[in-house]
Amino acid sequence: MTKTVVIVGGGSAGWLTAGIIAARHNPLGEAGQGTKVILLESPDVANLGVGEGTWPTMRDTLRRIGISEGDFLRACDVGFKQGSQFINWQRGEGESYYHPFVPPAGYGSVNLAAHWLDKAVDSTFADAVSPQGKVCDLGLAPKTARTPEYAFGLNYGYHLNAGKFVELLKRHCVDKLGVDYQLGHVDQILSDENGDISALLLTAGDKISGDLFVDCTGFSALLIGQHYQVPFVSQRDCLFNDTALAVQADHADEDTPIASCTKSTAQSSGWVWDIALPTRRGIGHVFSSQHISVEKAEDELQRYLAADPALAKKQHSPRKITFQPGHREHFWHKNCVAVGVSAGFVEPLEASALVLIEKSAEFVSNNLPQDRGAMTVVAKRFNEIISKYWVDIIDFLKLHYVLTERTDSDYWRDHVRPQSIPDSLQDSLELWRSQVPWVSDGNNRAELFSAASVQYILYGMGFATQINSSRYRDWDKDALLADRLMRDNRGKTEALMASQPTNRDLLNLVRRTS
Repeated sequence: MTKTVVIVGGGSAGWLTAGIIAARHNPLGEAGQGTKVILLESPDVANLGVGEGTWPTMRDTLRRIGISEGDFLRACDVGFKQGSQFINWQRGEGESYYHPFVPPAGYGSVNLAAHWLDKAVDSTFADAVSPQGKVCDLGLAPKTARTPEYAFGLNYGYHLNAGKFVELLKRHCVDKLGVDYQLGHVDQILSDENGDISALLLTAGDKISGDLFVDCTGFSALLIGQHYQVPFVSQRDCLFNDTALAVQADHADEDTPIASCTKSTAQSSGWVWDIALPTRRGIGHVFSSQHISVEKAEDELQRYLAADPALAKKQHSPRKITFQPGHREHFWHKNCVAVGVSAGFVEPLEASALVLIEKSAEFVSNNLPQDRGAMTVVAKRFNEIISKYWVDIIDFLKLHYVLTERTDSDYWRDHVRPQSIPDSLQDSLELWRSQVPWVSDGNNRAELFSAASVQYILYGMGFATQINSSRYRDWDKDALLADRLMRDNRGKTEALMASQPTNRDLLNLVRRTS
């Protein structure tokens, strides 16, 4: 059986993986039963530390590994995230749309998108089917002070301080879950005759043996890349962005509203992310170095910062991050599995990095091999699922670009060229011209992004699906239900706008309560 799991590398990937595995499996005891989890971290390697947005899945992850939501909110400078707002993506004229976490009303029973299109409703798609966009417009919270931990009135994830999050996970994993934390730098990787990793030799002379090795070493990909030479599949021809300039900007004052969504504002050759925490904002410009120089990209970032009256006025020196967009050809090789940036990385447009860590670690934990023969089967299934996730991620991120009407730069013109669009996405777009995305579309594939998410992007960007209502036997009956659901949504929206606390007020209350 897998008695010892060795995780190489810390950061969000390493500590989330350690927590998810250790919370499910008993530690190795004197009787030789259970699983020991070792996390080895090099003192010489800094964490990337820019992944500050999560999906709603993080609520369940934290609950299952035993972290109180109140403790998490206070320790990690957390804000609530209810989705993303995309600004200037369609025409570059100040227009915007939301991708909220709440699915359309009646989702799974009636396809409101089809009826919204058919009726030409005088409202944005998101506002017609969900209250969350209007709630975000006002900076309101997704819950109240009376809502239990991890429960919600409106579905939500988090904005967080990545460095503080890692420290909380580390303390919890070591103190509560029995993870063996070791500091050291890998000097040599030892292998068995079958090619499996048997142990790691550290520069200090220590030796760490294990049955399964998890590569969480980030861009260096020490095990999966440097040792095993698993090929890297570049996605630069599809997703052009390869450089980011990141800053931490202070609020203008302590009462400045805290945005309830991630803001993504398109620029000439990339886009600016804007994530609000209680004490500051994390802002960065991610762009294509093939389309704009670093100097011009920084000018665009500085103009964005200077134009916002809610930010303290001071000079910001951005941190530069370069990356190769893409992923490994496969992710579990021999007895080594890559989780996090070592497995792959693309621009943080829909905060897919942390959720892919969660999904990968959960699969490993739920399918921890009992013997070496089982590991071969588990690895095959893991590779199939994660490969499908990557197809889904790449298609969904590219979807944001291919619907643009912008022609003001080569960047936007290149994004709509057919040769830059994956065949799988082109097939989907052809289908969506005559058929609204729906829950049944994903039955034959592993999907991260639901049909609801696809609808929010398609119809937020003005995509036109041609509706032929005469095809459907129950159209008129469903149309009555759709009318009622959209009417009820208007009432729910008004009620929430009048009753929900602001993000700032609720988070201030949580921070005062211990």
